[in-house]
Amino acid sequence: MIASVGTDLPLQVLRATGRYAGPLTWDIDRAFPLAGQWLESKFATWAFSILEDWAQGRFDALDAVVFTRSDDNAQRLYYYVCELRRRGLLRGPEPILFDVGFIGRATSAARTVASVRALASRFGVSDAAIEAELVRADAASVPAPAPAAGPACLLAGTPPPDERVSAMIAAAGFQPHGDTLEQLWARECPGVAVGTGDPCAAIGHRLHEWQPGPRGFFNRGAAVVQAARAVSAKAAVLWFVEEDEALVWHLPAQRRALAEAGIPTLALSRRSWRADDGLDAEVTAFLKEVAA
Repeated sequence: MIASVGTDLPLQVLRATGRYAGPLTWDIDRAFPLAGQWLESKFATWAFSILEDWAQGRFDALDAVVFTRSDDNAQRLYYYVCELRRRGLLRGPEPILFDVGFIGRATSAARTVASVRALASRFGVSDAAIEAELVRADAASVPAPAPAAGPACLLAGTPPPDERVSAMIAAAGFQPHGDTLEQLWARECPGVAVGTGDPCAAIGHRLHEWQPGPRGFFNRGAAVVQAARAVSAKAAVLWFVEEDEALVWHLPAQRRALAEAGIPTLALSRRSWRADDGLDAEVTAFLKEVAA
C-alpha cells in the first residue's frame, strides 16, 4: 500500500497502482514524545503527528509514502525520516520524494513530466493503467455543490488542519469558504487532458500549471480576490500559523488587494495550529462588525 504527504502530487498515478491508501492523516491535539525529540519547533504541528505515528509503527503496513517537494514542511520531513531510518530509529514504509517544478520555463515543465514518469516506473504502472484512471476521474467529476444560505466569508492563508476555524466562522453566522489541509492533500490535479497518448506528460504539464502549494509562482493578491469574488464573499479571514514562513510573505499583498476590492478583511499571523489562542473571539467580533 502507498500513502502520500502534501499537495502537487500526481494522485492519478498513485491511484492507478490499485494500492493507494490516500494521504497520511494527523491529530494535532495529541502528545509527541518521540517526534518532539527529533523535529525543530518550526515544523508544522501536523508533521510532528505524522512522525510520531511513524515512530509508533502506525504506518508499518504501508510499502511507501510519497512526499511532495512543493511544501517546505513535507520536504524537510522527508529528509528527517530518511535520516532517522538510516540511524535505525525508524522503520516502516520507504519514503519517496516527488520533485515538481513551477518556474515558467519549458525546462521546469519537462522536469515535472520526468518526475511523473519516474514515479510511474517506480511503482510499475503502465500508461494504459494511468489513462484508464484519467478517464475514470473525468467521468466521475461532478459540479461543485451550491453554496449554502447566508453571507460568505473566505478563509485563506495557511490551510487549516481541520474544520475548527471554519466552525468559528459558521458560528458567527457566515458561510465559510476555504479548503482544509486534508482537502488539499486529497485533491487531484484538475483539468488533465484525456486521450493524448502520453498520460504522464499530460499530468506533468498540468501539475506544472496548477500550483496550489506554497511554492507556486503566481500573483497571490489577485488570486485571493478572485477566490473571494467566486463565492461573493462579504468578508475574508487571512489566517497564518506561527510556523508558516512561506505563505505569510504574501499577506501584505493579499490584504492590500482585498482592501482595494472593498472586501473587509481580518488579517492574523503567527497563530496557533490548534486555534486555541483567542481566535474564536476575534473572528466573532470581526464578523459581527461586518454584519452590522
